[in-house]
Amino acid sequence: MTDPEFMDRAERLLAAVEASCDRINDSSDADVDNQRTGGMVTLAFTNGSQIVVNLQKPLHEVWLAAQSGGYHYKGDTGQWLDTKSGAEFFAQLSRDASAQAGQPLVFRAL
Repeated sequence: MTDPEFMDRAERLLAAVEASCDRINDSSDADVDNQRTGGMVTLAFTNGSQIVVNLQKPLHEVWLAAQSGGYHYKGDTGQWLDTKSGAEFFAQLSRDASAQAGQPLVFRAL
């Protein structure tokens, strides 16, 4: 994957995270604050916990940091898959956000 291809795909992923937060906040009583700074989106939950999604441009990876741990994702197959477990990005984000929010939350690609 070239650098421009990575950035296009990674930007779509970050936009999907932001759009999912908007949808969740509009359709539930969850209050997930999201803030974007360059290639990083921080999700803040009412209990004070956070999830950080960060682009690692030199490695062509997306990193996710949550209370459950840190994960590295590559997007070579059409999906973003964890480099160790093979778990899909949005499935892991949904699990972690649900745990940290104390209610079921679903994040998905655009």
